[in-house]
Amino acid sequence: MTTHYDHAQVQEFWQYVWERDDVYALDADATDPTYVLGMFPYTSGTLHMGHVRNYAITDAYSRYRRMRGDDVLHPMGWDAFGLPAENAAFDRGTDPESWTQACIRRMREELETMGFGYDWSREITTCEPEYYRWNQWLFKRLYEAGLVEYEAATVNWCPDCETVLADAQVVDREDERSESADQGAGDAASGRGDRVCWRCKTPVGRRELDQWFFTITDYAAELHEGLDDLEGWPEGVREIQRNWIGRQEGARITFDVAGYSGAGGSGDGDDDRTVDVFSTRPETIYGATYLAVSPGHDLARALAEDDDAVADYITTVREQDPDRVGFSGVETDATAVHPLTGAELPVYVAGYVLEDVGTGAVMGVPGHNERDHSFAREHDLPIERVIVPDADDNGGSGTETVEGSPYTGAGVLEHSGEYDGLESEVAGKRIVAGHDALADDVTYRLRDWLISRQRYWGTPIPMVHCDECGRVPVSDENLPVELPAFVRTTGNPLDAAEEWTETTCPDCGGPARRETDTMDTFVDSSWYYLRFLSPALADAPFETEVANDWLPIDLYVGGDEHASLHLLYTRFFTKALADLDLLERREPIRELVSQGTVLYDGEKMSSSKGNVVTPEEYGAETTRLFVLSAAHPEQDFEWTANNVRGAYDLQQTLYRMATAFVEEGDARVERRDHDEYVAREIDRTIAAVTEEYDRYRFHRAATEIRELARLLRRYREYDRPHGDVYRRGLLTLAALIAPMAPHLGEELWNKLRGDGLAVEADWPEPDHDASQYRLERRLVDRTLEDVRDIVDVADIDDPERIELVVAPDWKYRAAELASRTDSGDDGSDPVDAIVDAVLADESAAAPDPSRVAAFAGELVGRDGRDGEEGRSADHELAILDRASWLVTDEFDAAVSVRRATGDDAQAAKARPGKPAIRIR
Repeated sequence: MTTHYDHAQVQEFWQYVWERDDVYALDADATDPTYVLGMFPYTSGTLHMGHVRNYAITDAYSRYRRMRGDDVLHPMGWDAFGLPAENAAFDRGTDPESWTQACIRRMREELETMGFGYDWSREITTCEPEYYRWNQWLFKRLYEAGLVEYEAATVNWCPDCETVLADAQVVDREDERSESADQGAGDAASGRGDRVCWRCKTPVGRRELDQWFFTITDYAAELHEGLDDLEGWPEGVREIQRNWIGRQEGARITFDVAGYSGAGGSGDGDDDRTVDVFSTRPETIYGATYLAVSPGHDLARALAEDDDAVADYITTVREQDPDRVGFSGVETDATAVHPLTGAELPVYVAGYVLEDVGTGAVMGVPGHNERDHSFAREHDLPIERVIVPDADDNGGSGTETVEGSPYTGAGVLEHSGEYDGLESEVAGKRIVAGHDALADDVTYRLRDWLISRQRYWGTPIPMVHCDECGRVPVSDENLPVELPAFVRTTGNPLDAAEEWTETTCPDCGGPARRETDTMDTFVDSSWYYLRFLSPALADAPFETEVANDWLPIDLYVGGDEHASLHLLYTRFFTKALADLDLLERREPIRELVSQGTVLYDGEKMSSSKGNVVTPEEYGAETTRLFVLSAAHPEQDFEWTANNVRGAYDLQQTLYRMATAFVEEGDARVERRDHDEYVAREIDRTIAAVTEEYDRYRFHRAATEIRELARLLRRYREYDRPHGDVYRRGLLTLAALIAPMAPHLGEELWNKLRGDGLAVEADWPEPDHDASQYRLERRLVDRTLEDVRDIVDVADIDDPERIELVVAPDWKYRAAELASRTDSGDDGSDPVDAIVDAVLADESAAAPDPSRVAAFAGELVGRDGRDGEEGRSADHELAILDRASWLVTDEFDAAVSVRRATGDDAQAAKARPGKPAIRIR
């Protein structure tokens, strides 16, 4: 008899059968399938444990939903463009396409070896012209809708990758997401810290280039507000997006600026222009001692035309590492008029003010803002106090100065004219309401999405530059604009492809040059979930009617490191497509699972750390089962050989049990009480595992499966099992584990002669009502634990007889009434109400009122009632009677279960959910 489960021996056969029967293909008649998707992988060449965990989650859930009778869409594709592939190809002396395709072949083979059940007929590859044609088509639609801009901008530049980075692709040196600082009332974003490229970790610099942007800021309000409706998303991810979008309520304040020459200025001291600032604390306006604008602000550019010092400073700062900018700045000849006091304030161009945060200008309030305070100290500017802490609420004495450090809390206004003595929050509202130069406003930190990349391996931007017509889109009939042959060069290889670059203008037919920037690869992944719906569609990126029926994605799985990148961009794309009448849905994902990290020796697995465990080291089935059973999908967990052993042992246990039953065939026909307990425990396990799969808690499902396997083994050792009960238990185990360990599930199902294939089998259903399975299990487990405690405390070596006594009926009636009694609602005594109701119930056979009152008093005085409601003495008697064999098996003692009688000494001890126990 073969009792060892060899996954490698059976996986090839079952994978052949699944492929032969095309079990993962979506039915052509499907109308609203369950859409399960894992974030598709970048084509790095090998699967790592993060991939395995992600795809094990989606595969297990897909298989479960298919067994529940759903049509399931579970596709796979490849995020195939990007700079790493270009760099890897360069290092290997090959071209990016050859390298990428080799990676795809290797990774697909690994996915198939793992037994993941994908509908490969829907496979997409973003570097194929058939896919990126639609990137270009969608770019044009966004361009026509006014959601694309081309403008000069100071951008993040990675000198190692030789390309521009979006703000979300710049991180601090600890690999955390970069966040711009609050820029409110004097709240300009400070120096950006030690910022590096998210891929190569090279320090990031700044350059001014003409760039393409998607105006995601047009959707800032909707992106922010929509987060509240994403109830199926982890709160942590939603909070990351809230912070990244950065909604701020405050006031827009207008300053008149005069006293300079240049564009729009006369230099005669008249009010030549206005500058708006945004402030989250308008109550501090009387403390403003200067106005500062960013180096990219229109005013700064105008001033630079006639002021060499300003021009030199702007040039220096724009090319400087943001870490070096600090609180540098240059004073200008302009002055700003304080809108409330009329005082003239100096105007500075300051590097700490960011042009794309707020309005690109701030009123400097150094007494009440840390960054403004640092700038004022650097440039010897006045620092004035206009808010003092409230002595009662903030513990201030009213004598604190702000020279050494600013006071940034709430308080009471001073030196603020008619507003002196007001609480700061009240004063802020009155100041805004009382002056035309101030108005309530909302701003967002979110910046437009810079999609230009100066690299070869990406989607060509479908625009040409014509001297006569300017920037002109390529016509739809000439899409896709395909990449030319790769040329090994530094910088952007497309600039060197002169034959490809030289073209004709679609409008005038004259000479023109193609745009040589390619799109950020996050464009590819922002709508790929739609292409899976109709991957072979030739005349549109996706079929709108199908998308409207099948969306949103029911379950999407990936890491929360993409919260401010991919997930935000995907939400933007979906909303924009809806406004283009290509979709009805405005949110793409119903439920999101952010899977945790697999750790080794406390650190994230990484080839650079040398702590990588490859999937083939432990085999596909063991690896899959372990990563699912180790922890909740959203939690990190440690990879240890001992814990992996547990997943391996579970497979061997189930295989031995099924094999022994089939080959030995030793079973009973007559049915006994303990058979009924096992049958009901099978039902309870089905109910529990179903609930855990529905909530993606595969680790708890695995625990339930282990417990049922342990019970069935004990059942078989206790007595010759009933054939139907035992076989049903084994078939249930096969079905329940099949989503997590599909080869094992299929092998067990086949050995036990289950109908058809396990992958296509119906999900098991309880034969009895299992709605109260938790209460029933708790009763049995707690009773067993109580017996153990009595045996241990009383030091009983060899108990001969154990008696379990169920509480009398009237106690259940009292417990039910107590669960529905709210003390004090109508002024009556709840204990009296319970006593009266119990004594009036003839079926409860209650004793004298004093005993009922004492018991009712105990119930009313307790916060929890252990689920006594809904139970009866008959119910508990039946449960314990069926489970009594467990006590007999553990203690080798005769066990009896009975109902308490009125005069029984045990009746006083027994209570609902906790029988009295007597051991002899």
